[in-house]
Amino acid sequence: MTVALQLAIIVGYLLLALAIGLVAYRLTERTAEDFYLASRTVGTVVLLFTTFATLLSAFTFFAGPNVAYREGPEWILVMGLMDGIIFAILWYVIGYKQWLLGRRYAYVTLGEMLGDRFASRRLRGLVAGVSLLWLFPYVMLQQVGAGTALQALTEGAVPYAVGAGLITAFMILYVVVAGFRGIAWTDTLQGAFMLATTWVATVWVLAVVGGPDAATAALEAEAAHHLALGGDHYTPQWMLSTAIVIGFGVAMFPQVNQRFFAAGSRTVLKRSFALWPILCVLLFVPSFMLGAWARGLDVAVPAGENVLPVVLAEFTPVWFAALVIAGAMAAMMSSSDSMLLSGSSYFTRDLYRPFVEADLSDRREDLLARVGVVVFATASFLVSLVNPATLFELGDAAFSGFAQLALPVTVALYWRGTTRAGITTGILVSQLFYLSSLFLAVVPGSYASWSAGLVGMGLGLVVTVGISLVTTPAADERQAIYFDGLGAD
Repeated sequence: MTVALQLAIIVGYLLLALAIGLVAYRLTERTAEDFYLASRTVGTVVLLFTTFATLLSAFTFFAGPNVAYREGPEWILVMGLMDGIIFAILWYVIGYKQWLLGRRYAYVTLGEMLGDRFASRRLRGLVAGVSLLWLFPYVMLQQVGAGTALQALTEGAVPYAVGAGLITAFMILYVVVAGFRGIAWTDTLQGAFMLATTWVATVWVLAVVGGPDAATAALEAEAAHHLALGGDHYTPQWMLSTAIVIGFGVAMFPQVNQRFFAAGSRTVLKRSFALWPILCVLLFVPSFMLGAWARGLDVAVPAGENVLPVVLAEFTPVWFAALVIAGAMAAMMSSSDSMLLSGSSYFTRDLYRPFVEADLSDRREDLLARVGVVVFATASFLVSLVNPATLFELGDAAFSGFAQLALPVTVALYWRGTTRAGITTGILVSQLFYLSSLFLAVVPGSYASWSAGLVGMGLGLVVTVGISLVTTPAADERQAIYFDGLGAD
């Protein structure tokens, strides 16, 4: 009966999200711009919360509390403060310029924007290929998170594969039906819902254990070093490397980056990035502190399991724990559906159209996008069944991979001297370096405690600028389009 109630709550919540998507489908125009960007009409609340919910993934709800449980609550400083501020700055530096360009030239993807400026379908394809490469493990992260969460919540009654399969089926159905408008509406609901339930869960657990003082005293008795800043894990180099890489990586995630194009106005965009750090603190403080406090609450967390579902199962009623996990799964679906939608646009517009079928009709593009969603999601689900790495490792690899794009793109947006050879080589070199650090033992994963992801970013910057200085722009490059007259309303 308990398992049936849990599943009923979780499936019911997912069906509610699907219903919202169906309503949005009826309002969606059959154009690529509306399907991918809701015709660039998104307001402040929806833009803020759709970006927020898109990032409320398994990395936030499960990997983050796991890190706080093992290593201490300083993880809040990395994700809640440093990363929130870094991404808000990038939202202005990169996002505002992208919004201006998208409004003028009707760009839908990052590859279109760069390919047009540098007159290069190869650069366009490179950006899309790199993005799809790193999108794959992050979609898989959501499936791994859903599978492990349901397995832990139901004490094994729902196997890992069933949980991962459930969220895969829902996100395929949702993306194929809803488009960006439906995703944005549901994201707003899910972002607000998870913010509220996370705080309620924290207050509930603290009320059961005797309040924050009692929880902190228990943590001090069990692991006093968790209450001291620094330590073997939270070194300054590790914290700075992680915060910078995640912040810059988020700005290049396709599902986040495309939201820079979707804002209805300049005011909408600026209000959204100003409010972003506040939302980060409001979410990460309670979720990560729950993970940290669990260390002292005599909660048995089995090896390989996530701490948050275990804590909820221990200290809250069955129905409430299921409701929070339902919201977390919906948040994972928010990330996954946005990734699949963006991934399909990168595939159809930056790979298939330039290299296979230039005169692609709207109807055929629509069909290819939907088929691509099914294939991509199914492939990531099959790989997730192997469960090859921890949630943090999967998320960190994806963030660092995307972060390699950020500095070459920023240089191109603001420096007229950037050349096609410079940005293409900068992206290639930094990507190859970071991939080598992951898969080749001869390439270290850190340098004097600075991560290979951060070192790769610096390498990409140096190569982009250096090669641009020693090469001349190709005759067909359009240097002026990123600079002339963009500020005019």
